[in-house]
Amino acid sequence: MLIGETVRVAFGSIRANKLRAALTMLGVIIGVAAVITVVAMGSGAQKAVQDRINALGANLITINPGMGRGMGGAATQDRAAMHVADADSLKVEATTLVAVVPELSRNQQVVYLNNNINTSIVGTTANYVSAHNYTITNGRYFTDGDDAARERYAVIGSDVPKLLDANPTALIGQTITIRQIPFEVIGVLSSKGSTGFQNPDEQILIPLSTARYRVFGNDLLRSISVIVRGGTPLEQGMVDIERVLRKQHKLRPGQDDNFQIRSPKDFLATQQQTAQTFSTLLLSIAAVSLIVGGIGIMNIMLVSVTERTKEIGIRKALGATKLTIMLQFLVEALVLCISGGTLGILIGVAASVFVSKQYGTTTVISPVAIISSFAFSGLVGLFFGLWPAKRAAGLDPIQALRYE
Repeated sequence: MLIGETVRVAFGSIRANKLRAALTMLGVIIGVAAVITVVAMGSGAQKAVQDRINALGANLITINPGMGRGMGGAATQDRAAMHVADADSLKVEATTLVAVVPELSRNQQVVYLNNNINTSIVGTTANYVSAHNYTITNGRYFTDGDDAARERYAVIGSDVPKLLDANPTALIGQTITIRQIPFEVIGVLSSKGSTGFQNPDEQILIPLSTARYRVFGNDLLRSISVIVRGGTPLEQGMVDIERVLRKQHKLRPGQDDNFQIRSPKDFLATQQQTAQTFSTLLLSIAAVSLIVGGIGIMNIMLVSVTERTKEIGIRKALGATKLTIMLQFLVEALVLCISGGTLGILIGVAASVFVSKQYGTTTVISPVAIISSFAFSGLVGLFFGLWPAKRAAGLDPIQALRYE
């Protein structure tokens, strides 16, 4: 039997049992669609994490007061506040840093016309924008001179206009009140996106000296952000920071740190690892679905062999070889799996696009995943179609002809 005729007979057999063929392909369709969708979501999550790392700045390190780790790695509950003097000491004594940005922050009531919100007010310096990779989309940022003069200027996050029910451009030059103190809005920040624990797009920045002396009345810092010099390993920068702050806090050798030194990469790497673990779990489930689909195809092919025993006997009596009979059933199994794989790919791509548009998540459709899924569906057809094909090829023609 020629290859072309073998394929024609295989398609004819499938068309004769359309519903059964569709139900048989269902497991493969679901499995391949799940693989495409899961890989797209996982790749999208990794891309989002990488974008967040790039947005935060590759050389950014954050220092927070509170629980830290000592020389032996043990956690400590020894807490100490951080002050502006700590940032000043880093500016003078640290040798690996190119920028030090103290951040004094509290949640305060903000009023604009008839709108009242409670959001984070951050007192900081003029280099905050460059250190955190922000741009100013409207207006301008305050300067060192504005900070020294304790000007009542405010630069708002990209989501604040929505919260205040106002147009970002129209807000420039308008007055908002923070803790009943009037501030002029002079700029709007670019968007960063939520980190999960806080949304930097909802914060309002004011000059550090203004926050320290006019709004909060103290210099207790929420954090200090620093930029490590390009080409210097982050670990070396962390050691440099620890050296300066331990001296500033008068910590004795062997005494635990009472501050935390963190790179955003640490937090985002954890997010990435979690996303990868979740993707691996879902991929395992999808693989099980493909295997179940393959078992279903093998079951149906065995039923088909039984139903067509007499046909196989006639073909053998007319001179069909074992290889020809085996090829016929293998082709049927392959057609079922490849057709199911193709439909699964189309559904998976459509599902990825739907998830991205419906839920606003980043999905990246991977050509490698598409090719791999298609190839795997073919392998499933070969593997699970082999036994039924061998069984059909091994039938005795006399017994097959007598089968009722």
